[in-house]
Amino acid sequence: MLFVDGENFTIRGQRYASDADIKLYDGPHFRKNRYLWIPGHRPLTPFRNLDTLHWWAVRAYYYTSIDGDENSVTSAEEELWGLGFTPRVFKKARQEDKAKGVDICLTKDMLSHAFLDHYEVACLVSGDGDYVPLVEEVKRLGKRVTCLFFPSQGLNPKLKLACDDCCDIEGYFKEMWEKYSPAICDSPKLL
Repeated sequence: MLFVDGENFTIRGQRYASDADIKLYDGPHFRKNRYLWIPGHRPLTPFRNLDTLHWWAVRAYYYTSIDGDENSVTSAEEELWGLGFTPRVFKKARQEDKAKGVDICLTKDMLSHAFLDHYEVACLVSGDGDYVPLVEEVKRLGKRVTCLFFPSQGLNPKLKLACDDCCDIEGYFKEMWEKYSPAICDSPKLL
């Protein structure tokens, strides 16, 4: 199963894109400060060019929080669902707040699915060291945990060491964002 801390991934991905001169096009794969994903990659398919991630996910969750009204939340949920995710979108109380619901919900889902034996490998898309106890507990339940993140953008060294494997997403992220034009990015059905 794939578990994406969308807040963490979006913030760090936007920073990486800026540093690497990658143009992020507003569309189904990117809404500034709301969510970000990789064009050309459906979350339930293997990651090409990442040797250790050749498995197929049985479920993919994307967790994020956004500011705005309920219509904004619903719109983000529909867009993430359209990309192939089970969306978990929380409304921020204020624009500068980070919703606690993201970390708590991701932790609950990853741990409960491990306990119920719904997966063999969890792929955690985050660089946040707060997930170290979660990773250790999931491994204690006999599951493998792979971390997928941007090493140059704040991958916590304790998280890297806690996981069974850690994959650098930077090259793949850059390749896919440079490969797809805004016209393709606007149509997830072409992927």
